[in-house]
Amino acid sequence: MLRIPAMMVKAPKVDTAPAYTGEATQVVTTTQEAPAGRMLGIWELAWPAIANNVLHSMVGLVGIKIVGSLGASAIAAVTVGNRIFFVLQALLMAITAGTTALVARSWGAGDRDEAERVHRASMWLCLAISLVITVPAVIFADPLARFFRLEEETILLAATYIRWISIFNAGFAVQFVLSVALRAAGDTRTPLWIGALTNIANLILLYALVYGRFGFPVLGVAGAAIAGGASFAIGSVVFLWLWLRGYLLLGIGPPRCLERERVRRLVHIGYPAGLEQVVWQGGFIVFLWIVALYGTAPYAAYGIGVNILSFSFLIGWGFSIAASTLVGQHLGAGDLEGATSSGWRAARLSVISMVVFGIAIIAGAWPISRWMIDDPEVVRLTVVFIYVLGSLQPLMAIEFALTGSLRGAGDTRFPLLTVLAGLILVRCVLCGIFAWLDFSVEWIFYALIGDYIVKATMLTLRFRGERWKTVIK
Repeated sequence: MLRIPAMMVKAPKVDTAPAYTGEATQVVTTTQEAPAGRMLGIWELAWPAIANNVLHSMVGLVGIKIVGSLGASAIAAVTVGNRIFFVLQALLMAITAGTTALVARSWGAGDRDEAERVHRASMWLCLAISLVITVPAVIFADPLARFFRLEEETILLAATYIRWISIFNAGFAVQFVLSVALRAAGDTRTPLWIGALTNIANLILLYALVYGRFGFPVLGVAGAAIAGGASFAIGSVVFLWLWLRGYLLLGIGPPRCLERERVRRLVHIGYPAGLEQVVWQGGFIVFLWIVALYGTAPYAAYGIGVNILSFSFLIGWGFSIAASTLVGQHLGAGDLEGATSSGWRAARLSVISMVVFGIAIIAGAWPISRWMIDDPEVVRLTVVFIYVLGSLQPLMAIEFALTGSLRGAGDTRFPLLTVLAGLILVRCVLCGIFAWLDFSVEWIFYALIGDYIVKATMLTLRFRGERWKTVIK
């Protein structure tokens, strides 16, 4: 008999929800308790997300090690393929940005029915989007890969990776939207253990399909894509089974979820986040295109360096999730002071955690890089990249926490402006100038410093103001 973790038991429905005044600046609340009881603290919400992210990062690191045994071209191909894959997921991220804000606010206000309707509407929208974007990704995999102007062997491998990973878009969408909705309601543990299952499956399939173990054929880079996609499919099946059986904190909910006003609010809140992802991923493509001008070694170094530093990044992402949930829930309950203090506390904890991990990773940069790949030039450039980005951990921590806080409040437009200013106008422009002046590739990495200074400054000033509290009416 399956034992369901305590966090997954469906909470009793609360019939008395607060009445909204229709004004952006005030929510009139009654004395009822929110469906999930007390609001959880930053750390209670953050640690399961951090654990899930760290586990995912460890699997990604081992995956890069496995693919790295095939050579620098294979690593570069997987880096290109993953970048294209996440560009195509920008629309999903647009919808789920609205999901986070509206589910958290409804849950904080005690309106469980609306939280479940928003969740189900998001599910249908994300499934439809995932099916639509699969076709062009499969058909145009070659021209997408050729945009990066790498060696022919790398381009062919990247196109293969894009085709295979795109087939599993629907599985990714299901797991993604269910995880986002549950976290917005305050359950970060269920996504943790299902994410652990997904990562274990990914690791086993990665080893089996890349090397041809356990009776599977040797598939190389294609095997890495299939392993990642199939593991998401497994996680989505488990999620759907639990959801349909009523074991999750958010159930199926009342009928009529796709009403025009609800869909409009999801899109209205989410589309700036979608544009942000398009700009963000597009900016990274330009950045990587410039890196590729210097050859395969710098490109492979970037892919390895990002995977090594992802342990620190994903800790920040855990605090971003916690900030989104608590800011949204406090605003839903009419507690503006609680929303503000939650955002700043998440930022402080994020800075402390990411600085500690950043120092540890910088200290171990050389041995870790040598373990990842046996190529002296790739190792040298990987260490340079780690030194640069590792020193920027405090600024990245601020970006993670305050961006999450603003999204939880529904203020999704301002993070878009910060990406336009930092990534596009600073990083990409500086990279273009350095490349035009024929500076070494190390200067391309140094351009990241200006990017993160601009974004952290803009986000801090925004959160100190009051406008983000009144975005959702």
